[in-house]
Amino acid sequence: MSSHHFVKEQQEPALVILDTTGITFEQIAPLLEWVPTVMVAQEEIFTVISWGIKVDLILADLEFQKENFKLLEEQYPVKFLGVKNGDYLNESLQYLIASKHGAANIVGFDHQKVFDLEPMLEFFDLVIWDGSIRYFPVKNGNFKKWFTACDVQLHAPEGSLIEIKNAEGSHILEIQPTTIIAVPEGISEFNSKGLFWIGQIFNTEA
Repeated sequence: MSSHHFVKEQQEPALVILDTTGITFEQIAPLLEWVPTVMVAQEEIFTVISWGIKVDLILADLEFQKENFKLLEEQYPVKFLGVKNGDYLNESLQYLIASKHGAANIVGFDHQKVFDLEPMLEFFDLVIWDGSIRYFPVKNGNFKKWFTACDVQLHAPEGSLIEIKNAEGSHILEIQPTTIIAVPEGISEFNSKGLFWIGQIFNTEA
């Protein structure tokens, strides 16, 4: 898209693609609308290029950079960001913090590990895509949103208590390893004493 050549001011959430397993281009496309900085792990770069996405930074180890240096010309103005020991996520987040990005969408991250990301929430907002589910953190313990009738997953330390209020009433839920609830169409409110994550299932057939 030609708008990708506009000067970026880090105002839009960056897009970090770590793994495309279970991900379709249709899921990624809306995240590209406002021309974010796009960072891709080396294992996924050729898939992402095949989708026609313009990449800014390839997260790559030295061996990959040497073997694929032609990408710098073929995908100009793409650049390599050096990574050791496959630590793509940490390198990408450190870069985004240093470049003063305020938010990022991370595609292909295991939602079971979101608690490892919580120290980073001090610096910017993160949204996680794990397969067909989009997870976002509720930092202050309170969240209210209008939903279509759907299933949502609540992710928090096991045993956490989350109060849910909607058209069906109010109840308190104790979080289990996998806690999925059905919410009716309309406003649902979630309250907890601590940070928790809400997962929304993305309809890949839409």
